[in-house]
Amino acid sequence: MDPAEFLDDVAVRTTLVEHLGKSGAALERVTLGDGRTVIVKRITPDTDLTLALFDQPVAQELVLWRSGALDRLPEQVGHVILDGWVEGEDTTVIVMRDLGDTVLTWEDRLDAGQCRWMLERVAALHRAYLGDPPEAVAALAPALELFAPARITELARQGSGLFEVALRGWEYFADPDLVPSDVSDAVFALLADAHPLVRALASGPVTLAHGDLATVNMAFEGDQLVLLDWAMPLAAPGAFDIGRFLVGCGHVVDLPPDEILAEYRRLAGAAYDERSMQFALLAALCWLGWNKTLDIVESDDEAVRERERVSLTWWIRHAREAIEKGAW
Repeated sequence: MDPAEFLDDVAVRTTLVEHLGKSGAALERVTLGDGRTVIVKRITPDTDLTLALFDQPVAQELVLWRSGALDRLPEQVGHVILDGWVEGEDTTVIVMRDLGDTVLTWEDRLDAGQCRWMLERVAALHRAYLGDPPEAVAALAPALELFAPARITELARQGSGLFEVALRGWEYFADPDLVPSDVSDAVFALLADAHPLVRALASGPVTLAHGDLATVNMAFEGDQLVLLDWAMPLAAPGAFDIGRFLVGCGHVVDLPPDEILAEYRRLAGAAYDERSMQFALLAALCWLGWNKTLDIVESDDEAVRERERVSLTWWIRHAREAIEKGAW
């Protein structure tokens, strides 16, 4: 059956109301008449946070796939898209392979070996597109400003729980008892205008970055790392992905952050650049710094609060290095 005809042969539909994505996209598991299952994702500007923030009518994931850019993925890296189209004026539909429980959750931890295995494949991705990223990518500045207070305030007022807590987290981030003013001032300045950081990142070895590298956007399928949810692919140094992974998932891996950086440096070869890594770590703090201070102040678990206090000290040190290099 041609992929475009999948939804003409549906036997059962099951809404995945508790899927792990936070964008707002609607997911269904669809059983076809021949017994196969696929996952169908529907994305609209009214329900999907990424589309709302990027002010675009069609999901970037579909644009990237249609361009053929994902056909260039290295052998060790895969994707799940089978087909996609636009329904009506603004509903993007993406049909994907159903990977079942090979997809990681927030409950899954990566041991040191699994983390190195993952980094090897991410580095292969970055080497494959080095110097030749696809054109069908999202703009870098809006990605860096994704959680900027000015961007998310109205969406928070409209009832987005994610952005409500993000705004609260940024209020804590402004507290000099938690974050020194030289760092918080730089972060808030870049959230207001990310172009200095865009220029800094563009000066490094540019490749295809997934843009939202996180365990919940991964599946371990045999010897292949399958990357899901290409909602925000970017032309940027591969270091951007590593910074994003560390700030969001550092607490669910058994390698310390400095070892992750060293391992990626070893694996990435020409795709690695030290200055770009410093800038990428600052970009990551602009992305999820609010979440770290939120956990320090509001978590009911003292172990989590202490973990994030230690982590934030590490991030502040690296942010200062990037600031000194001219990212702001």
